[in-house]
Amino acid sequence: MEPNPVIIAATAKQTASLIFLHGLGDTGHGWASTIAAIRGPHVKVICPTASTIPVTLNAGFRMPSWFDLKTLDATAAEDEEGIVRASDLVHGLIADEVRAGIPANRILLGGFSQGGALALHAALTYPESLAGVMSLSCWLPRYAYFPEIVKAPRDLPIFQAHGDCDPVVPFKWGQMTASFLKTFMKNIEFMTYQGLTHSSSESELKDMRAFIEKTLPANK
Repeated sequence: MEPNPVIIAATAKQTASLIFLHGLGDTGHGWASTIAAIRGPHVKVICPTASTIPVTLNAGFRMPSWFDLKTLDATAAEDEEGIVRASDLVHGLIADEVRAGIPANRILLGGFSQGGALALHAALTYPESLAGVMSLSCWLPRYAYFPEIVKAPRDLPIFQAHGDCDPVVPFKWGQMTASFLKTFMKNIEFMTYQGLTHSSSESELKDMRAFIEKTLPANK
């Protein structure tokens, strides 16, 4: 059973939703207030928490994780089943918002690290037009299946951000992901933050705020 997501209600009439996915070992609480501070008053924030599972990368230690990470090596085998299952979970969260009256094109996906990777995979395999996706300090999981499995419109707005001193998810992975995405997606912004490690910064949050304003404008 998935833990309950952290939800921060819109402070005005809700016309949009932002679903943001945390990184490995974190919870929905880790990002909720940060995201709430950079969204408009009409945007509801949903920060789900991953189930606690044993993670191979961390010697089988149990922690909140969207899917198993075997190693952080670009050529390593991936937990494909887990990635697909987690994407279905995210698609379910989108469907809940749509059922509540928020159209898919007013729903923005985002995430950091493992959560950013999942947000990217879930957005690209979602068959309707979302508002966009924000992927921070991450990579594209199951990249060998792309672009064949893309269901999203090719002009889906993608905001990718990465620190050039990231010791966990190499900056090069972010660059390679962006270059690869550009071969089949039309609307990609890749932002580099100098000196930033595996975390966020004021300038990144400022750019995220601008992307949220652009993709989820208030006047709808």
